[in-house]
Amino acid sequence: MRVVIQRVKEAQVQVAGSTVGQIPKGLLVFLGIARDDSKPSADYLVKKITELRIFEDAGGKMNLSTQEVGAQFLVVSQFTLYGDCDSGRRPSFERAADPAMAQELYDYFVTRLKAVPAVVETGRFGAMMDVSLVNDGPVTFILDSK
Repeated sequence: MRVVIQRVKEAQVQVAGSTVGQIPKGLLVFLGIARDDSKPSADYLVKKITELRIFEDAGGKMNLSTQEVGAQFLVVSQFTLYGDCDSGRRPSFERAADPAMAQELYDYFVTRLKAVPAVVETGRFGAMMDVSLVNDGPVTFILDSK
């Protein structure tokens, strides 16, 4: 699994003009799932994301976790995180999981994140989505479960 996490002041996802997920201060999580991913991959990333100290303390240092600041999460599926652009001009998505497997692991990831406990909003799996955000910092990290 691969995630791109962005610390945001606010973020939302729209599908066909309707808002399906929206958060104030928190993390926007773009989640990509590979063919060889599994539930332990999701467990690892949920733990890592929720414990990562990327919010500023009173001294302005990144020293606080999502749990310490009450951050919310907006999780958006994004198979293009496994797009391979090394050869040719068209990305290959051979490493991306097939949709049925990806949705199962996406749902599992969201369920595990909610169990932290955390407020979790989502996009709509497999839909064309319009994602808007106000990046805080900007602060952006890429994490892999491997």
